[in-house]
Amino acid sequence: MKNNSNIIVKSSVNGISRIILNEPKTYNALSALTLKLLINTFKKLNKDNKTRVIIIEGSGKGFSAGHNLKEVKSLKSKTKYKKLFSLCSNLMLEIIEGKKPVIAKVHGAAFAAGCQLVASCDLAISSDEAIFATPGVNIGLFCSTPMVAVSRKVNRKSTMQMLLTGDPIDAKYAKKIGLINDHYPASLLEEEVFKLAKKISSKSNLLIKIGKKAFYKQLEMPIKKAYKYTSKVMAENMMFIDAHEGISAFLEKRNPVWKNK
Repeated sequence: MKNNSNIIVKSSVNGISRIILNEPKTYNALSALTLKLLINTFKKLNKDNKTRVIIIEGSGKGFSAGHNLKEVKSLKSKTKYKKLFSLCSNLMLEIIEGKKPVIAKVHGAAFAAGCQLVASCDLAISSDEAIFATPGVNIGLFCSTPMVAVSRKVNRKSTMQMLLTGDPIDAKYAKKIGLINDHYPASLLEEEVFKLAKKISSKSNLLIKIGKKAFYKQLEMPIKKAYKYTSKVMAENMMFIDAHEGISAFLEKRNPVWKNK
C-alpha cells in the first residue's frame, strides 16, 4: 500500500487494485496535485501485470466534490485555468484509454468533476444515499468538461437537465439514466463492488484489454466502419489461445483455464 497523502493506493489482491481519494476535509476535491497523482497511478496500474481490475473510491463523507474551488479561484489567468482543466481531461482519457477495467465505488456526493470521474469509469456502483450533480451553472462556471463524460453515458435530455439546472439526482435516478450500473445499501456497497470486480478479474486479462479498447473506439465510428473494425478485432481475437480454450471449455462443459491471467 502506498500513501501519497492525497490518495492511497492498495496493491493487487486477487487481481484487484484500489485507489482511494484521501482528502475528506475537501470532500476529496480534485486539486492539480491530486490529478497528477491519479494520472501517474493509473499509468502504473495499467502496466502492472498483477492488476486486472481497478476500483476507485473516496474517503470521508463523499466520493468527490470536483475541482478545488479555492485553487481554481487563485489561478487568475486563462493559461493556468486551461492547464488545470486539461490536466483533469487527461485523467479521464487515461481511464478510458487504459488497459484495465475501472469501477467507481461511490458513496455520498459526486459533483462536477467528481461526477465526471464516475461517468469516465467503465462501471459505477453506488450506495443508495449517493447523489450526483453537475452544479457549475449555480456558481457561474458551466460544467463543460464534465458534460463530455456524462453525455457519453447518459441520454441527451437527462444530461441537459443536469447541466442546465445544476440540481442533484439520487442513485435511483442515476441508474435509470445510465450514469451508474446499480446501487445498494451502504452496508452492502463494499461486498457488491468486490463481487463485481472479482468476477471481472476471473476473465482472461488479454480479452478484457482487447474488448475495452474496441468498445470505446467503435463508439465514435459510423456504424459501417464500426462493424468493419470489430470484425477485424474478432478475427484477430480468434488467433489467441484463450479464444480456443474458452470455446473448448464451453463445448466440454468445464471451466476455462486462461493462459493470459
